[in-house]
Parts: sequence; C-alpha cells; structure tokens
Amino acid sequence: MLQSFKLAIKAILSNKVRSLLTMLGIIIGVAAVIILVSIVSGYMGQMVEQFEEMGVNKITINCRNMNTRHISDDDMYSFWDEHPEWLSGLSPSVSLSNAKIKSGSENLESTSITGVSEDYLDIQKYVIEEGRGLLYADMAGRSSVCVVGAYVANTFYGSSDKALDDTIKINGKPFTIVGVIETQDEDNFDEGGADDFIWIPYTVATKMTRNGFINNFVMTSTDVDHTDDITNALKTKLYDVFKNERLYNVMANSSIIKQLNESIGTLTAMLAGIAMISLLVAGIGVMNIMLVSVTERTREIGIRKALGARQGVIMQQFVIEAAVTSTIGGIIGIILGALATKSIGAMMEINANPTVWSVLLSFGVSVAIGLIFGYLPAKSAAKLNPIDALRVD
Repeated sequence: MLQSFKLAIKAILSNKVRSLLTMLGIIIGVAAVIILVSIVSGYMGQMVEQFEEMGVNKITINCRNMNTRHISDDDMYSFWDEHPEWLSGLSPSVSLSNAKIKSGSENLESTSITGVSEDYLDIQKYVIEEGRGLLYADMAGRSSVCVVGAYVANTFYGSSDKALDDTIKINGKPFTIVGVIETQDEDNFDEGGADDFIWIPYTVATKMTRNGFINNFVMTSTDVDHTDDITNALKTKLYDVFKNERLYNVMANSSIIKQLNESIGTLTAMLAGIAMISLLVAGIGVMNIMLVSVTERTREIGIRKALGARQGVIMQQFVIEAAVTSTIGGIIGIILGALATKSIGAMMEINANPTVWSVLLSFGVSVAIGLIFGYLPAKSAAKLNPIDALRVD
C-alpha cells in the first residue's frame, strides 16, 4: 500500500500540468459546493435571526370584527387567564392611521401610533431609557399618557431626558410623555424608522378610532413548546365566535421560523446538488486522464506483471493514484472555497462561514470520485496481458 502511494505521488509530480488540469474540475466542484451552501446558509441564517429578534415565542392574532360577531379585549384576557401555564404576556394592538402629531410648532407625519397594554414593552423586548413604561392604571383610567421612541424624543426635544413630562398632541388631543425607549436602530435613525413611534394606552386608542373594536392582539408563550397548544386553542375559541375561518388569523413566529428553516434546508440541498454535477463531470475527467495514463504506461505494467506483480497490486496502484489526485484537488478546493466564502460574505455584508457538513460532503465526494472513476482504468490496467504489454513501444 505504501509503495503504491509513493508511486502515485511520483506519477502526479512527473506530469504536473496534466495532474493540475485533472484536479481543476475537482477543485472547482468542491469550492462551488462550499461557497453556495455557506453563502445561502449565512444569508438565510440572518433572516432567521431577524425573526428571532422579533420574538420567537410571539403569537399574533388578527380579526375582522363585525357588529354581530366580534372578539373583545375582555374575551382575550379571559383566555389569557385560563391558560397561565401557556401564556406570559398579552397586549391588544390598536393602530391610529394618518394621525397628526404635533409638539409646539413642529410636526411628524410618518410616526406610527399604536395603542398597547402594559405588557407590550416586555413583548417587544425593548428597554426604557428615560421615565417609565405604560401601566395597568393607565389602561383602566384611560390616561392621556404616552411612551415615545428615541427619534420622536430627539426630533421634538433634542434628547430623551428633555422629552419627559412634556406634552405632544395626537389629532389635537394632548398626551404627556412618561417614557422614552432606547434607540433600536442607529443606522436608520430617521423618520419612519424603527425609533419613530408612539405608544398610548389601548383603551384610549380604541376610543380615538371610534369603531370600538380591537382587531389585533399580540401574545407571548411561556415556552416555544406550547406554541401549537396555544394556537390550536385560540383557533377553536375564535371559530366559536366568528364561525368562519376567513375572519381571523393566528400566526406564531416559531412556526414561521420552522417553515423558514425547512425552506433553507431544501434550497441548500438543491444548490449542493447543482454543484455536485460539476464534481460528476470532474470525475469523468479523472477517469479519462487515468485511461490515458494506463495507455502511456502499458509497457511499465507489462514489466511489473512479468516480474510477478499480481492484478490486485496493479489495480491498487491506479486506484490510489486516482484517489490521491482527487484528494489533493479536494483539499485545494476546500481552502479556496473557504477563502472565497469569507470574501463574498464580506462583500454581501453577511456572516458567511464554511459549514462543516458542506466541507465534509464535498471532500467525501471528491475522494469517492477518485475511487469510483479510478476503478475502470485500474481494472483495465490489471487485465493487461504482460506479453502484449511488453510488445508496446
């Protein structure tokens, strides 16, 4: 075995250009698998992280309330009270569209205004920078207070601390600022960005919308494992009220992430399969070069067989030579693939790292190609008649 390995290295080094051209297909194929799989995994991984930042245990309920069939905040809080082992937070969500926000002589037009409960701060996983969040007492007393995003505070007052206890008007109604949320997105600290929002008590927002209905709710589960139980129970409750599945929707972030991961797996497998085609083509190239090598070394094979070399030894030599060629090509492909992945990831501004399974898979396939596609030329060499082989010039 060791002697066959030495002969394989010698044969590769004696034909450097041909050996390099033989490896080229393996190198490109292995690098392509690693690059495609790693870039896609990195990009999709960032998408999953964004959903997780939104709250993997968050459940959103959307309803189309009607006069005869509707769900109220009392109904949802009753459901919440019935399942303390499943649920940790609940907030109605009432949006005020096209509202006019004013402080002194300044106005804001793109600020989102949402009526929420005292749990919404924890549901969103935000942190208070100045003041306090909304309280249950604000809901019960329909207090004209609000919590604002950092952009609103800085636009109107120049800083978060100066915004506290000041008054802004929403559709002409005065609200006292009791809290400011710390900055969420420094790179997009602008009108309409993640920091351009105002929260008011949902009881006040419901009254300001004048329709009396709350169409949206947000819940958080105590554990992601309870998500299916919660969503099924919610759907049952909502169906009992609406009698029509098209009038409501229950969406769990964990389900979205699960579906996204499944899609990532499918897409990654498809791309890896496409890249594997280049490895298959490379394998055919290895086989052709090895067949040429057998033809060129026919006399050498004849001499070795005449001196007593068995068929198994001859076959072993050529199989090892093909495997070594593919292995070296695979190692070079891994190095180039890893370097290219880092470079492309940096250019695309994503965290792309070569995945262990893509490296092992591509390297394993490259070695397998050497063994499989090297077998036919090796078998051809082993079957040569020593007398006929010695006659070849």
